[in-house]
Amino acid sequence: MTEIVVVGIGADGWDGLSPAAQREVGAAEVLMGSSRQLDLVPDSDAKRVAWPSPLVPALPRLMAEYADRSVCVLASGDPMFHGIGVTLTDLLGADRVRIVPHPSSAALACARMGWPAHETPVRSVVSRALESVLPDLREGGRLLVLGRDQDTPAQLSALLTAHGFGGTRMTVLAELGGENESRAEGLARTWSHEPSTALNVMVLECSADIDAGRLGRLPGLPDSVYSGDGQMTKQEIRALTLCALAPAPGELLWDVGGGSGTIAIEWMRTHPRCRAVSFERESDRCDQIRSNAVELGVPDLIVGGEAPAAFSSAGSVPDAIFVGGGVTQDGMLDRCWAALPDGGRLVANAVTAESEALLLAWYAAQGGQLRKFQVYRGEPLGEFTSWRPQLPVVQWSVTKREKGERR
Repeated sequence: MTEIVVVGIGADGWDGLSPAAQREVGAAEVLMGSSRQLDLVPDSDAKRVAWPSPLVPALPRLMAEYADRSVCVLASGDPMFHGIGVTLTDLLGADRVRIVPHPSSAALACARMGWPAHETPVRSVVSRALESVLPDLREGGRLLVLGRDQDTPAQLSALLTAHGFGGTRMTVLAELGGENESRAEGLARTWSHEPSTALNVMVLECSADIDAGRLGRLPGLPDSVYSGDGQMTKQEIRALTLCALAPAPGELLWDVGGGSGTIAIEWMRTHPRCRAVSFERESDRCDQIRSNAVELGVPDLIVGGEAPAAFSSAGSVPDAIFVGGGVTQDGMLDRCWAALPDGGRLVANAVTAESEALLLAWYAAQGGQLRKFQVYRGEPLGEFTSWRPQLPVVQWSVTKREKGERR
């Protein structure tokens, strides 16, 4: 099988390519890319294949069909920056894909704004929900958002305004590097510019309304930001639970007994690559988990069915499991333990004597750490303030080791 060459091309088209990139395009027997990208390069004897829609499911067939011919794939900007280069490398392996990069739209946007690229967060909504930018919003923060189409700026301005960031200054840079490059500026709450082009980058200088809540990426969001029937792990215990779960970028959490989705949502908010599946048997709570996930910027959270029956359809093996409901359900902890790989973490919380007794038994058998938390909140009592106790919570946390190794 021949090597696939992926050449990045910008809005400046053929003239913007380096001589080396032009040679790669000129030597190809097959050129692949979007219709717009193919139109940017001169006519040649190469067969031109425009991307079908949807693209990703069709890639294995296309690569197999032209496996014995020299193929050059055209990509927007830097192919390894939210681009087709990543997809092809995952599909074919790095040894079969050679990348010829071009400056990314994010690099060009930082150059136009005079911002240091290494300090500027970038989020793409090309294939993700717009709400995924919400966890990055903070007073005084800077953010680049790669747009999906010409309507994205207006949609983003409405989202920012609805979430207390209407004072954010938006700069929309379109056709970066091309002869039709344009720039539009304004505040999110008063954005009224006409749509320009699908190739746009939105530059945000965030400004929060005075009454906007402070919602960072660290666990422990206020209980009030969650809607639903109140079935949730409360703020203080939630922060301690996420600390015990110790999320890392790219890891997958199974949240058993999702309730309002608080643990899964805040796990995913810690990093854009964190993933979670929330298992919940009550349909109305499944709906409230989905609603909370969208509202708090993690719309990719997967809501499964009732645990443990739904474990078999969850797909990937979890890196961590949290059991916040159903601890005493027959076989629940056994099934969770069996699903966890060696090195995986399990955290379970208990608020009843029966569930506490079960966690004590598992602690005796498997080790780990056992803690008991009591939280008091100050609340009005007439003209005074009194301490109102919350339910005490017993927490067992453990890392699964090979059989016979106790920790």
